[in-house]
Amino acid sequence: MLRSAVKAVVFAGLFFGVVPVYAATLYMEPQELEVYPGDTRAVAVRLDTDDGECVNVISGVITYEANVVLADIARGNSIVPIWVEEPTIDSVNHQVTFAGGIPNGYCGRIDGDPRLTNVLFELMFQAPGFSVGAGSNDGLATVAFGPETAVYLNDGFGTQAPLSALGADLLVGKRPRPQPIDDWQQRVVADELPPQSFNITLSNDKSIYGGRYFITFNTTDKQSGLDHYELIEEPLDQFDLFAWGRADAPWITGKSPYLLKDQSLNSTIRVKAVDKAGNEYVAVLVPSEELRGYSERDFVSAGLFIAGGIIILVSLFALFYYRRTLKRLQAEEIKNE
Repeated sequence: MLRSAVKAVVFAGLFFGVVPVYAATLYMEPQELEVYPGDTRAVAVRLDTDDGECVNVISGVITYEANVVLADIARGNSIVPIWVEEPTIDSVNHQVTFAGGIPNGYCGRIDGDPRLTNVLFELMFQAPGFSVGAGSNDGLATVAFGPETAVYLNDGFGTQAPLSALGADLLVGKRPRPQPIDDWQQRVVADELPPQSFNITLSNDKSIYGGRYFITFNTTDKQSGLDHYELIEEPLDQFDLFAWGRADAPWITGKSPYLLKDQSLNSTIRVKAVDKAGNEYVAVLVPSEELRGYSERDFVSAGLFIAGGIIILVSLFALFYYRRTLKRLQAEEIKNE
């Protein structure tokens, strides 16, 4: 349907002598797809560029209608390594917002590569539910790029590129198939690889968190996609409070940048990347000794040491005073005899 409409527009342009020239094209594939209750169907958002054109920033909004459910977004095969705003679902307004960058630019598919290596992300759609005795279709759901959507050329000036944006039509059914199609589950089950390895960077900057120490980190997962990060600051001197790897170790969910709780840097910092299939990779950072300060535990230990010393001195003084008093009383008793 959409593909035919695009062909009609191009034909009209040729006939009247006006042909639109686009430096980049954002499109969805497939452009027509059936979704029934129990299905989870993938719609890929892809980028093409004109010959000789390179783009390095993509941002925009995708809208979808209320008669479908956007269950998840997969970024496992994305050509975008840096997301200023990760593709985010707004289920209330039925839209997705995103903004990403490609260092050195994306200049189109490599000649001879049979794969469609131009995926930004994939949208996982579901039908809203089952209705007994309903007809075969619940109508049409349009998925489209909003007018805010834009791409920018890798020309050193951030020039906005002329853009063609093609959406998709989803035929939404009311009755489930005999065998539901789950594109997403097939991908998750097949994912047995952890996220890619990554490093943790320790920084402090007066303009960020008031000069306090924070860490940054980033990785990708090329199959099911990254789900979330978990973090732990493990004291270098544990005193058997908890052990690394224990099932109930205090991992917390977080994201980059992350403000460290232990500003003395007397902790081993671990960041766990978890993909949507549950595979994990853990990166580790041990701050160098010259950066470490006095921790709260150091102050507590020093306080306990001082308090212990005072108690010992007081005890010795009390013992000395007791023995001196005892000798004086004994001397008085002998004198009175």
